[in-house]
Amino acid sequence: MKASDQLKGHLSVAAAYTIFGLNVVLCKDIANSEAVDPFVLFTFRAIGASALFWIFSLFMPAEKIEKGDMWRIALASFLGLFLTQVSFLFGITMVTPIDSSILGTLGPIFTMFFAYFFVGEPITSKKAGGVAIALAGVIFLIFNTVHSDGTSASSWMGVALLLVNSLTFSMYLGIFRPLISKYSVVTFMKWAFLFSLLLSLPFSLKGMLTMDYAAIPLAVRWEIGYLIVFATFIAYYLIPYGQKFIRPTLVSMYNYLSPIIATIVSIWAGLDQLSWQKLLAAAAIVGGVVLVSKSRSAQTSA
Repeated sequence: MKASDQLKGHLSVAAAYTIFGLNVVLCKDIANSEAVDPFVLFTFRAIGASALFWIFSLFMPAEKIEKGDMWRIALASFLGLFLTQVSFLFGITMVTPIDSSILGTLGPIFTMFFAYFFVGEPITSKKAGGVAIALAGVIFLIFNTVHSDGTSASSWMGVALLLVNSLTFSMYLGIFRPLISKYSVVTFMKWAFLFSLLLSLPFSLKGMLTMDYAAIPLAVRWEIGYLIVFATFIAYYLIPYGQKFIRPTLVSMYNYLSPIIATIVSIWAGLDQLSWQKLLAAAAIVGGVVLVSKSRSAQTSA
């Protein structure tokens, strides 16, 4: 593969995870406003992204989906869009932005496991050690999510939901790369978001019909607009585009950008505070992931 193509892949994924970093903070702010139900918010994102991708497809050459691939795109949509985003939108209401970002760094470890099961990449001693260190960091974070005033900062349920978020997105990256590479990004995503929209409607339709739209603050409306255009349409365009040029392992490694962006913005906005417990947990998780990534099989596969 050309170096220029690899650069395109790296830049695309880096931009996507930078967007995701800010997305963590904005979703937390939307959750704090209690103006929009998480299922309704996901449906807004799915409607906006579906519309944008289908409109975009009108200006591109028509591409037919093979009959056997349609159900695979539906499954990819369930894992990579519906389950990933819904677990995040519910989980972010129960955790702080920094804790959310720390947990998000587990993605590369999950991706390594799926590479073992679906590609046959061996699990080395470095990988096992890295997993153990990162797991210790997660457990430490769970038992130390308490502010100085003694109130809980993040709930166990929120941590569990964000682990589901990281796990399902890693499955999406690791399992469906051949399918994603088979079609243009726009073709794949327009169908994927349409399926995710249909999945969400039974859970969100009542809330959409009864919600008081006039009561949504203007700032929250702008934040929802960012989620739809940037964190959904643009970011989910950039990731499959980048996957065409770099492997899932490298894609998942860009998870490290999100905690940096989210930490800086959330502390600046007063939504979270940095503590030595969070720093220690982050160091353990990131250190474990780095150890996993430096194993010989990880380097050859990425």
